[in-house]
Amino acid sequence: MKPSLMISAVVFASGLAATGLASADTLKKIADAGQMTVSSREASVPFSFLVGSGAPVGFSVDITNAIVDAVKVKLGKPDLKVAVQPVTSQNRIPLLQNGTIDLECGSTTNNTARGRDVQFAVNHFYTGTRLLVKKASGIKNYADLAKKNVTSTTGTTNVQVIRKYNTDNNLGLEFVLGKDHDDAMLLVDSGRAVAFAMDDILLFGLMGNAKAPAEWEVVGDSLQVEPYACMFRKDDPQFAQLVNGVIGGMMKSGQFEKLYTKWFMSPIPPKGQNLNLPMSKELRDNLKALSDKPAT
Repeated sequence: MKPSLMISAVVFASGLAATGLASADTLKKIADAGQMTVSSREASVPFSFLVGSGAPVGFSVDITNAIVDAVKVKLGKPDLKVAVQPVTSQNRIPLLQNGTIDLECGSTTNNTARGRDVQFAVNHFYTGTRLLVKKASGIKNYADLAKKNVTSTTGTTNVQVIRKYNTDNNLGLEFVLGKDHDDAMLLVDSGRAVAFAMDDILLFGLMGNAKAPAEWEVVGDSLQVEPYACMFRKDDPQFAQLVNGVIGGMMKSGQFEKLYTKWFMSPIPPKGQNLNLPMSKELRDNLKALSDKPAT
């Protein structure tokens, strides 16, 4: 964690939440333990992912770092210990609820169902479900999947989306789910499934890091637009104010756009791929609205 990261965001956040520490459970928990635990993902490119044996990197990791810096300022603990806990799509919410992690910033969709268990910060990305396939498969859209095996990642909203689409359109799909994004991609690579249904941005990231990127393509209409947001525990207004203060401060100051350019419009590790994905209208609008509105 780099204390110098996003300094103006930290200053913005440090002036917030002037009420007593005792009313903020997460901040009190961190202060009492002398440690903050944040999440990481192994393969959510470009949000949170591993490069070799090093620490996780990515767009969401940089947002996490800015929030950690704000917590250090708020608590007056510049040397606060920070632990990084790997999570999956399946365990990220339980680990947040039981106190194992204090903050989850990865590639998590903010929706109404999850909002009953956790609280979401200001939305920081918008995406939709599409398909990753081998070019040789000839699959171009969902109708081409009829009566074939399709994969997605266990514990994601994409599983629900593709299952509903299958039912609504009577495609007769068979589902073979992967435990994580890399596992789901391997199911397609090995021929056990013909397509991987997932958020399009994650599919572009996985494709760019594949051994033979030219063999793959992202196809199909976007089934829906869903926001990504950081998660923290419910009923914690002081921590919510700090987290949203950091993200809102970055959006207002222009630092968020610089961060977006770094991860979506520039070469990124490990192979120097450039996703070349301009900011969506939904996200650009949210730089002003600062909305945490969930998907339904």
